[in-house]
Amino acid sequence: MENSKSTESIEKPTESEGKTTAIIAYLTIVGLIIAFVLNNDKKDPFAAYHIKQSLGLALTGLALSVVNIIPILGWIVSILGFFVIIYMWIMSFLNAINNKQKPAPILGKKYEEWFKSL
Repeated sequence: MENSKSTESIEKPTESEGKTTAIIAYLTIVGLIIAFVLNNDKKDPFAAYHIKQSLGLALTGLALSVVNIIPILGWIVSILGFFVIIYMWIMSFLNAINNKQKPAPILGKKYEEWFKSL
């Protein structure tokens, strides 16, 4: 009977595994890819949530890079946008560290809508 308990705890992903994967998702694009691969088998909902938020932040940063091509107005928008992205990234990263499943400020709800099928 004691062996069945230990087997259950081994098969279930622990809270710390999901938390670790969620934190890795916010560490560069490579970290996002690694987190996606790590979560592919276990499907931890906490990690999946933060992977989607991190993906949204990365794509928003990419969009700002494209806007940066536009002279003067694009430069101003992208500089301000990157400060906003840094703020969103810090808040999301702190949420992952503190085991909170909260959306990123400003665009987090949109990321939930856009990536709900992932």
